[in-house]
Amino acid sequence: MMHWGERLRLTIFGTSHGPEVGVTVEGVPAGVAINPATVQAELDRRRPVGRRLATRRREEDRLVIDSGVVNGRSDGGPIRAHVANEDVQRGPYDRIHDIPRPGHADYPARVRFGPDADLSGGGIFSGRMTVGLVIAGSIARALWRDRPFDLLAFPRSIGPIDATVPEQAPLSDLRERARSNEVGCPDPDAAARMEAAIEDARRDGDSLGGVIETRATGVPVGLGEPFFDSIESAIAHLAFAIPAVKGVEFGAGFTGARGCGSDQNDAFFWDGDHLSTRTNRAGGILGGLAVGTPIVARIAVKPTSSIARPQESVDLRTHAPARLVVTGRHDPCIVPRAVPVAEAVVALALTDLALRGGYLA
Repeated sequence: MMHWGERLRLTIFGTSHGPEVGVTVEGVPAGVAINPATVQAELDRRRPVGRRLATRRREEDRLVIDSGVVNGRSDGGPIRAHVANEDVQRGPYDRIHDIPRPGHADYPARVRFGPDADLSGGGIFSGRMTVGLVIAGSIARALWRDRPFDLLAFPRSIGPIDATVPEQAPLSDLRERARSNEVGCPDPDAAARMEAAIEDARRDGDSLGGVIETRATGVPVGLGEPFFDSIESAIAHLAFAIPAVKGVEFGAGFTGARGCGSDQNDAFFWDGDHLSTRTNRAGGILGGLAVGTPIVARIAVKPTSSIARPQESVDLRTHAPARLVVTGRHDPCIVPRAVPVAEAVVALALTDLALRGGYLA
């Protein structure tokens, strides 16, 4: 139920308000250097503590590697890692057993799993479960350590505010600029407006969504599989596992669908002895395979479903209409904290394909 991957296989475990959340990763060759501090740094990017615009749930997310890593290197067996859930408050979720929250999985989950399903904090449907994806994604990136591979995600938009991010900008420059603000956007002017918009939504008892863009460079030409296991298919499969993701596009995406072949095809040219394209409207992918230009993917994240405004629902026992005010601690915008998750899923998809294609040992 909570498994993914062919050569790099992961299993997510835990629940939002259970004892722990984590992941088991299989298929990592023996001898890969895995630095717990590097994995912890990725978890720190995702956690809410210290974020002015995030949920007030205070989880430290201290990484514990239970097995699979000895003296800083993978031992070839399954790598199991977790973090403890330390700041759990079940009380605000008592009513959802009878009155499902709009925008949440409460109703279909009760039908699917029965009345005893633990939906406190969202249960297995919570964004808390992305902790395991971030851990696994960091481990996956370790397999590329000796290769010219790089990966960066950032908010391309939050609510109605769009960032301007040059296509040719080095990822190292964008990464440095993104570190200068809480939302992690490399456009400082847009970032300031995004932060103000999130604060306004919080004050209004509402929430915002947005679009996260991911760019990956150094992906070997030919990586991927045609049709069912294309790069697009692999990334989209994992991207839609992130709670709140409702759309995925590559390159010019939906905007390109409004154009013509004459303006959407990427012209080839020789850059020295390196074949490249003058534009990257295909997002670095042709026929499901990497072209050698940056892999560009975007995910659409819906506004956080838990809001402080009264909403219409129903009582599942009496069938009577009901009004519900969602209490508890929630992000007014999940986009900034989902950025490292977006990076993780792209890293996982590309690493699994690379192992299958023999690009990584």
